[in-house]
Amino acid sequence: MAIKQQRKKYSGAKHDRERTMNKMIISVGKVLEEKGYTGLTVSNISKCAGVDRKLVTMYFGSVEKLIEAYFMGKDYWSPATIGAMEFFGNTQKSGSRELLESLLLTQLILLQKNRELQKIVAWQISERSELMAHVAREREKMLALFFTFADREHREKDLDLRAISAILLSGINYLVLHSVNTNSTICEIDVSTKEGMDRIRAAVSKILEWTYSAR
Repeated sequence: MAIKQQRKKYSGAKHDRERTMNKMIISVGKVLEEKGYTGLTVSNISKCAGVDRKLVTMYFGSVEKLIEAYFMGKDYWSPATIGAMEFFGNTQKSGSRELLESLLLTQLILLQKNRELQKIVAWQISERSELMAHVAREREKMLALFFTFADREHREKDLDLRAISAILLSGINYLVLHSVNTNSTICEIDVSTKEGMDRIRAAVSKILEWTYSAR
């Protein structure tokens, strides 16, 4: 009987540890969304999780390892990737222009709705970080699907879709971050409104139309 009770106690302690670790990992996302990447401190994360700050080091070794555990379990780009794969399954009807437009506009929608992703993009361009490099590499895997498809379509055409895509993607990221962090217009367009975002979507489509019609 004593042996059974000891095993039960050990199992409970193990589950408590796992639950606490999970609470701490989840709290990284909550702090990131509320305070940005500069707020990812031991004090803020442990307070959000409602645990002793010493547990960060005890369970993860360091706050950096805790933050790493959070990001390694995230996939920010799967919705856009799934949309891209749907286009791949319908290549007779859709070419690389439609695919690129889908990827860019999906990114626009995702970034507009996801405050955590907004913080991630801001972090990526603010300081060098191996964690952010990992997130960026996941994005590049998604884009590699598109470029593989587009290269077959435009072998004989002098069209640098990589450079054009980089400019459009960077512009989308900046426009969204600008709209959520300021109360000002950009080029007299209020990107925080539906009308403003509709104009941006139409402009992306028009730029791609010009790009693909160029010889």
